Amino acid sequence: MLSFVSFADHSFERTRHHPDVQEDDYMDIDDLEEGESKLTCPGETITSAHDFMRGHGTYTDNDLVIAAAAGTIQRVNKLVTVKAVRTRYTPEVGDLVVGRITEVQPRRWKVDAHSRQDAVLMLSSVNLPGGVQRRKLESDELQMRTFFEEGDLLVAEVQAFFSDGAMSLHTRSLKYGKLRNGQLIVVPSVLVRRLKSHFIVLPCGVDLILGLNGYIWISKHMKDSDQGDEGFDAEAVYSNQNDDIDNSTRNAISRVSNIIRALAEHFVPLTDTLLLEAYNWVMEQEVDTKDLALGDISDSLVAAMCSTR
Repeated sequence: MLSFVSFADHSFERTRHHPDVQEDDYMDIDDLEEGESKLTCPGETITSAHDFMRGHGTYTDNDLVIAAAAGTIQRVNKLVTVKAVRTRYTPEVGDLVVGRITEVQPRRWKVDAHSRQDAVLMLSSVNLPGGVQRRKLESDELQMRTFFEEGDLLVAEVQAFFSDGAMSLHTRSLKYGKLRNGQLIVVPSVLVRRLKSHFIVLPCGVDLILGLNGYIWISKHMKDSDQGDEGFDAEAVYSNQNDDIDNSTRNAISRVSNIIRALAEHFVPLTDTLLLEAYNWVMEQEVDTKDLALGDISDSLVAAMCSTR
């Protein structure tokens, strides 16, 4: 015969943060100005829920605001959020992004932009031979693969969002479009700060495009085109053939890419001034390109950059 035994009903309090944390032990963010940030880890008590409102990346427990992810604490007035270190890119209208074509569809391209879903580049949102103002014809739709095909890299601007949240991109400017003569580096999108210009020219003859989605394009320096939007050279803009790149330029591209990798591995936010200072430091120290991958050299580089901040 089976007999059932009833056990006493013990209620346990769910404590998601360290039980020794007292209300007076949370960090003081009153001095944290808007735009500044501090690092935090999951379960760390940030502040009192009575004084601040919790935002994304946080939760409340026992009238305390606690971090739910590892990242940076950001404050806007009385709103406290935590921006996760490892997260997908969250786009905004006007953002500059670097992406890769994943699919060619009728009158549109699908673009991998390091976000939660593929972006969309409409045929009506690109420059076509004869000028941007002319109508897109059926012949243009039949020739879509001559403009962009699977695997092509491009730089574009976020124009709007569709009803499902997908980004709508455009390349209706000669500074946007297909990318050639370079190398793609992927870093966490949180490391790329919003700048006045994300097109950077280094003195070594290297161009940088800092995509806010964490895709960074490093290429041979290209002179600004004197052509207007009307009647531009479509063969040059949409060409799949790279130009001849001499050994010194190849070495400079490799040096810059190794600098970015070293800074990203130490989670150093990337800006135009910081990258220029880092490149000058490498040249002054006469560091070889391949040595930048060594731990002690990259540590010295990061220490030198942090000391100037």
